[in-house]
Amino acid sequence: MAMIAVMLAGCAPTPTPTPTPTAPFASEEEAFAAAEETYRAYTDATNRTDLDDPKTFAPVYDWLVGEALTAAIENYGEFHAAKITRTGASTFDTFDPTKYSPTRITVRLCLDVSNVELFDATGASAVPVDRPPRRPIEVEFVPAGTPTTLAISSTIPTSEHPCD
Repeated sequence: MAMIAVMLAGCAPTPTPTPTPTAPFASEEEAFAAAEETYRAYTDATNRTDLDDPKTFAPVYDWLVGEALTAAIENYGEFHAAKITRTGASTFDTFDPTKYSPTRITVRLCLDVSNVELFDATGASAVPVDRPPRRPIEVEFVPAGTPTTLAISSTIPTSEHPCD
């Protein structure tokens, strides 16, 4: 009986080892550089949109996932439905890395919208009078199938990091 148990134990499948996830970047510096490149590509795509043409929104969506993607689809849909038009371009500066892990990268930056004007269907300004020209935001990035291997998962206004 003991011999049969030993023989059957030898026939049991060997458990397959669980692979350890590989960090997508060799260093934090490389990860933060990819995050900055990702945000720059996202900003460029945003600046190329034509709010009259929803087909131009797709390149923006390519850089977003999760909450950020849902918010962008909603916002662009509202702008299009309200016949909002835009002139000017947004930029960013003070790109400050704050957190890194293989699954999430967080940075704080200042979004400069001082050159962006929005107009309603009558041609009147649709920019809130209290809109600051530069806004501090915290941006989270996650691994994704983009050219930079990252996508933006959330953007959160923050007061902890004021733009001067």
